[in-house]
Amino acid sequence: MQKSAFFRGARRDITGPLAGIRVLEATTSWAGPMCACVLADLGADVIKVEDPAGEVARRLPPFLPGTNPPVSFAQATVNRNKRGLTLDLRKPRGREIFLQLAAQSDIIVQNFRPGTLDKWGVGYADCRRIKPDIIYVSISGFGQFGPIHDRVGYDPLAQALSGFMSLNGAVDGAPTKAPTFLCDDLAGLHGAIAALAALRYRAISGEGQHCDIALLDAMLFQSNGYPTLGALGIAPPRMGNEFGFSVPTNTFHCRDGIVMLGTLLDSHWKVLSRLVGRPELGDDPEYAQIARRITHRAECNAMVARWCSEKTVEEVVEICAREAIACEPVHTYAEAARDPHVLERDMLQPTPQEGDARAPIVGPAAKFSRTPTRVRTGAPALGAHNDEILEALGIDERARRRLKEQGVI
Repeated sequence: MQKSAFFRGARRDITGPLAGIRVLEATTSWAGPMCACVLADLGADVIKVEDPAGEVARRLPPFLPGTNPPVSFAQATVNRNKRGLTLDLRKPRGREIFLQLAAQSDIIVQNFRPGTLDKWGVGYADCRRIKPDIIYVSISGFGQFGPIHDRVGYDPLAQALSGFMSLNGAVDGAPTKAPTFLCDDLAGLHGAIAALAALRYRAISGEGQHCDIALLDAMLFQSNGYPTLGALGIAPPRMGNEFGFSVPTNTFHCRDGIVMLGTLLDSHWKVLSRLVGRPELGDDPEYAQIARRITHRAECNAMVARWCSEKTVEEVVEICAREAIACEPVHTYAEAARDPHVLERDMLQPTPQEGDARAPIVGPAAKFSRTPTRVRTGAPALGAHNDEILEALGIDERARRRLKEQGVI
């Protein structure tokens, strides 16, 4: 299908499928901002509330070239498509303004340590009193209850505690964290899913609710059933780039780079054995089926490695694509950012930043034929929408100046 055909019936007059939904966000770093980012990308009007000094994401290097003041890659990525309001929630007037906004919102997203927003007077119970059907999404390291719920919880700690790190990394290496904020990302996605599910329930019942999302829970859920194996005393081995149920599958060096190549079915092996010059192994009882082929893992890897070593990455990928064998180049992020398929899918969208700079910001993953989504605006400057948001609450210019003098905004 051509891209134009997919979007033939697209509406251009709305922001996305969540147009008309208001989200109030009080978050920092990545998991909470990611949850609200997903909702913003889907078209919701997201008001991000942050401390007048600015939240952590603004200070994380590296910074985007050409931005003045400097814009963090994290800020630009996870806070796009939002309106920004500075508000000190520890001050009584800041709390009052937050609750005014909560009364006009459908969803609240927060990711402070459990109990923090309750202490400030803007927890679920406080917001529910002024908006009984509010959907309140709390994201934390270990959840709102449980023996360690009130501990400090960050992404690498959840990776460690979940068991993920024990299987990640080289076969003979040390436990290794993911290079991305994996638990934060997954918790953010589950937070957005929870908010959407709660919206649906509210539509049929009129009832709001509190959604509790833990980084640890999100990581366990996305661990492909390994926690179940662990509970049953089955300890999967660390396999690096290989899989216990697939041989050969691995990274292989070509003349000018590396590919990831694998056979998921026995029929794939029959084709691959022919490509590597050993067609007789396609029907050999010792190799034809995965149950026996596993015992010849090293030999199978060696065959494919020799075949790849004589060719370029492009040659290997083209041959495998023609023969329906799973194979793609191992890219750096810089190479991925130049890939024609990535660009055609709008996964990098030129977006204005503070000052006159523009930066290629990662686009939304889900594609909607009728209500398309996009990066509509760059991450807001600190307090960029203070006047706009507060004026809509009836707070005039003189009152706003007073709020600023008092350090509330």
